[in-house]
Amino acid sequence: MFEIVQETVQYIQDKLNFSPEYGVILGSGLGGFTEDIEVEYTLPYNEIPNFPVSTVQGHKGALVFGKINGKNVVAMQGRFHFYEGYDMKEVTFPVRVMKYLGVKKLVVSNASGGVNPNYKVGDIVIIYDHINFMPEHPLRGKNDERFGPRFVNMSEPYSKNLIDKAKKLAQNLNIEVKDGIYLGLQGPTFETLSEYRMVKILGADCVGMSTVPEVIVARHMEMECFGVSVITDMGDENNINTVSHDEVLEAAKKAEPQVRLLIKQLIATD
Repeated sequence: MFEIVQETVQYIQDKLNFSPEYGVILGSGLGGFTEDIEVEYTLPYNEIPNFPVSTVQGHKGALVFGKINGKNVVAMQGRFHFYEGYDMKEVTFPVRVMKYLGVKKLVVSNASGGVNPNYKVGDIVIIYDHINFMPEHPLRGKNDERFGPRFVNMSEPYSKNLIDKAKKLAQNLNIEVKDGIYLGLQGPTFETLSEYRMVKILGADCVGMSTVPEVIVARHMEMECFGVSVITDMGDENNINTVSHDEVLEAAKKAEPQVRLLIKQLIATD
């Protein structure tokens, strides 16, 4: 894996001569963030050696390189999911590549289903912890010490420093944010009402099908992480939930301007 990552990194470096400090992974309905970047290069995934290709509606499939307030940024316009048929090493491969391109801080966004009764559709949630319920672990198998240690300390998966900065920025920008714990499930089915109830009982506030593997691998390589989720449906056990992927995209789109502004300002002022 290390040699494959280096091959991909070398290809990108030879092609672009660009060293990003910040990486951003854009979730469902949030791909418009690239409009906030002074774009210098765009590389479609299908042109990058060893890269998977996104198969999900709302995920365009390109690495976008550029600047935000003078800071070098690379954004993933479309991510990879375990439910697409990729294994966890493929899902998290771009995070490895980002690290060796120079990324020190990783911002991840997603759309999720809320179970916290204080949430509503359209809420922006800053993730301060997660629960890993994925069926495969991205660090399973022989560990390569060149990436990081065998046993990774996950007591602070999401940077308290970045969380504090984001909350202060949100207050100054008059953006209402909540905070919460994200639980990662495999998907691709949306959760049953009983599964939503399970998520709530386990102590999480929202549930989705991404983010957790990427953050685990980022922490394996000592990258600072910041996570933000848009609540696109509510798992209400007292009502029949008829959520569809189109509705998820629509709800994410409505919250997108504020999420984009928050991430942009976090990078610009960090």
